[in-house]
Amino acid sequence: MLVFVEERLALLSVPKTGSTALQAALCDRADIVVTNPPELKHATVRRFDRFFQTMFRKMLATEMEIMGVVREPVDWLASWYRYRSRPELIGHTNSTRSVTFEEFVRGYLHKPRASFADVGSQTDFFRPRSNGAGAIHLFKYENQDRILNFLQSRLNCDIRLPRMNVSPKCPVDLNPETVRRYRNICAEEFRLHEMAQ
Repeated sequence: MLVFVEERLALLSVPKTGSTALQAALCDRADIVVTNPPELKHATVRRFDRFFQTMFRKMLATEMEIMGVVREPVDWLASWYRYRSRPELIGHTNSTRSVTFEEFVRGYLHKPRASFADVGSQTDFFRPRSNGAGAIHLFKYENQDRILNFLQSRLNCDIRLPRMNVSPKCPVDLNPETVRRYRNICAEEFRLHEMAQ
């Protein structure tokens, strides 16, 4: 998570949306940089509002506008699947090394979720508190130019994104029926992506 106080902007780190690269590119420019623990680095909108916005309201009599990036839902799960297939997770219950992407998505849709597919939800990440403003600036992951243009304009700086946290390549084929089930069961995920810029 990055906070730019003068610009009144908080860039939340949604997992698997390129937030590590943005953090590396902008950490020297930010006033507040949260890299650990993961529960704070990846603070949801609700958590940010409850703890961080409360601090800004009390100490600075202002709030930060929340910015975030949302990834197309199938692509988001594919990124998680590839990330969890890396060698250092072999033997761990979260490893996807021994499952197909089809099995991963089915495990995600199962109640309760399979441990290797329990990766949360982008909709839950962006869900505001009942009295919170939510994310004002929401961008599609695939619109990298729009993300960079917004940040460069808002922060008045040039940004060069490094390639970081790149997951291993592996097949991510899905049965059309599984895609249909995913779209049906997790319709909110797809609506959230459609709403983003």
